[in-house]
Amino acid sequence: MSDLLWQKPGITVDAEIQRFLAGDDVLLDREFFLHDIQASTAHAEGLQHIGILSADELAGLKRELAALAEDFSTGRFVLDERYEDGHSAIEARLTERLGDAGRKIHTGRSRNDQILVATRLWLKEKLARTAALCREVAKVALDRAVAEQSLPLPGYTHIQRAVVSSAGMWWAGWTEAFIDNAIRAGDTLKLVDANPLGTAAGYGVNLKLDREHTTVALGFERMQISPIYAQLSRGKFEMAALEALGAATLDLRRIAWDLSLFTSAEFGFVALPAQYTTGSSIMPNKRNPDVIELMRATHASVAAARTEIEQLLSLPSGYHRDLQASKGAIFHGFSRGLPALELLPALLANLEWREDRLRAAIDSGMYATDVAVEAAVAGIPFREAYKAAAAAADTAGQGRTPEGSLDARVSPGAAADLRLDTLRRRLVALEG
Repeated sequence: MSDLLWQKPGITVDAEIQRFLAGDDVLLDREFFLHDIQASTAHAEGLQHIGILSADELAGLKRELAALAEDFSTGRFVLDERYEDGHSAIEARLTERLGDAGRKIHTGRSRNDQILVATRLWLKEKLARTAALCREVAKVALDRAVAEQSLPLPGYTHIQRAVVSSAGMWWAGWTEAFIDNAIRAGDTLKLVDANPLGTAAGYGVNLKLDREHTTVALGFERMQISPIYAQLSRGKFEMAALEALGAATLDLRRIAWDLSLFTSAEFGFVALPAQYTTGSSIMPNKRNPDVIELMRATHASVAAARTEIEQLLSLPSGYHRDLQASKGAIFHGFSRGLPALELLPALLANLEWREDRLRAAIDSGMYATDVAVEAAVAGIPFREAYKAAAAAADTAGQGRTPEGSLDARVSPGAAADLRLDTLRRRLVALEG
């Protein structure tokens, strides 16, 4: 490992303790390394603006930072145990190539400042992708709601057959859910779109850093003004990002549950494309819906990541090394959640309903609610109409069809009034 910036003369660093302190920093910082280089470039420009670097020194630093980014991307430079973390690796490389000019890159910064801005840039990218995927899911669901709005589908409450529903209603539900998920991800992106670069370890520095420049150069919407709040927001912003992702993976989990049931032999409502299933390793007669089962499991990782960060935040104000552990949480949460969401649009676009099984599952009792409501409309108190319909549930379906039940469901948002145009306007507004 290269010399540690903070190492004191005459004090030997215990290797075992240092391994504990470093933890997974080097491995995790590979995820954030390019963002750290991007922020270091902006910081170097700001240092040149206030006279810490000459124009020639800045040119050299920018050249070498760009070369380091290229070498890292192509595998010519490997961030490994030679370095304490990604930040020390950047400084070591610049010092090796540029001497004293390389040593100046850390002026006015702390390692906390470096990882804070790198992870903030990373979170912005992940939230933007989350919002885009939610919009994509909503569009697929809306298109299928339009195409299949009259297809009868059994409706369940308490996992019991309840009423006649429709594929249109099922799809419309996921459309509205993922429109809201996209909005939430976008709103969270606006929250975290604040530049912490230049706040050092939470108290600023005795240099007139050009934070306005770095805010613009890094594409932040605003500067995070208070250095103390920059520290207070660390963890809080990460939790908000995971909550936005979690809103989507929570809905994903419920879609996966529906499909787990609907693809079972007992229901048989849905056929999945073959690539979403795997063969059993012991039972040659079956195919397993492994993709949707692993999708179902994804939210657990996102929720665990949020909980891990929440438990880190039982701290007084100021910077604490505990906060470094938040890197692993956001990495693991997003590295599980986003790949599952990436698969969802195509899965939804390609699943097939088995109409014969859907119609066969609609029994007479599922019209009982229609009978009760019709009697109430005719003037019978609903409690009496309910009891009469319950008593005659076995014959409630006589003379009725699923289409007739759906056509009569005229309450706003129900099968005969899906309001898909309203949902489309909301979606188009997001995409515009």
